[in-house]
Amino acid sequence: MSDETVFANALIVAADEAFVGHVVVAGGTIRTVGRGATATPGAIDLGGDWLLPGFVEVHTDNLEKHMLPRPGVLWDAYAATVVHDAQCAGAGITTVLDAVVIGSRDLGGGRSLMQDTAIECLQRCREDGVLRVEHLLHLRCELATADVLERFMLNVDRPDLRLVSVMDHTPGQRQWRDLARYRQYMERNGRYTEERFSAMLAEQHLEHEAHADANRRAVVEAARARGVPVASHDDTEVRHVEQARDEGIVMSEFPTTVEAARAAREAGMSIVMGGPNLVRGGSHSGNVSAGELARLGLLDIVSSDYVPSSLLMSVLRLRADGWSLPSAVGTVSRAPALSVGLPDRGEIAPGRRADLIHVRPRGAQAAVMQTWVAGRRVA
Repeated sequence: MSDETVFANALIVAADEAFVGHVVVAGGTIRTVGRGATATPGAIDLGGDWLLPGFVEVHTDNLEKHMLPRPGVLWDAYAATVVHDAQCAGAGITTVLDAVVIGSRDLGGGRSLMQDTAIECLQRCREDGVLRVEHLLHLRCELATADVLERFMLNVDRPDLRLVSVMDHTPGQRQWRDLARYRQYMERNGRYTEERFSAMLAEQHLEHEAHADANRRAVVEAARARGVPVASHDDTEVRHVEQARDEGIVMSEFPTTVEAARAAREAGMSIVMGGPNLVRGGSHSGNVSAGELARLGLLDIVSSDYVPSSLLMSVLRLRADGWSLPSAVGTVSRAPALSVGLPDRGEIAPGRRADLIHVRPRGAQAAVMQTWVAGRRVA
């Protein structure tokens, strides 16, 4: 019996064009891509719907959202991981780099408690065979903390580590230049007195002065020595990008200004923006709109950030803004795959891994109907 699977009567979205045709998959790999109809018995007839490459997600906090569903609530890691995985599969994400924050400032709080648990549970779920899509690791290093380097060195040699990002959320710079917005964000679960807020700012600035620069040098050096790509998070000023360029950093993740994004383009860095920002028409923290960067040609990769379904929604939004369907799809498939050293996926072409999604467009909306990873249906 042949192990071939044939997808027929689909709008196939390849890297540079979209056309009605068929795809033959065997042994988990795309064998052939053809134009027009096929009479192969047993072919999966997509009825004119879209066949897209599986989405590749380089930065999602969705696992954290399931592990920390409410302030002070640390959910069972295994259950959280399985549900997060199912949500990714249902959103068309076939490869996901789970972003785990290390060096959290909330010592004894949710993030500090989940760092090791999340990484260990991802490995356990892989070994148990309960995951539908491929999960890899993205370590988000909070530089202005005393323990980040120790936590990083414990995990830097993991074979599933595919991306490291260096970030500094000290208020008054980068993402949180606007202290009023920072306060609003921090007070989402309760008000601060003026004294408490001022004391918190002072403490965080002391931590920044004590740790940020040395930790950044050590993390970047260790990651680059192992061939792991590094992203600079929340670049705001041109000097931030110039520093990243000089350090050999290859990705500007969520730049907060047009100036920083332009500098990243000139430096040859990949520019990543969040799907929720693109879909909502703006940043929740008041920074540059992903849509504006897209219109300026300053967008390479879209990340779902905290909403897995935002990847498909972003494709639709870019298409509505004048991008071709292949170009829009490339921001959530081929470009992110190449950025983290995964050239075997992210594109519908012979020889690529058969990570595929069946999408049904309906006017300005669309839905993921089926998902395959290496030729195996997972949703």
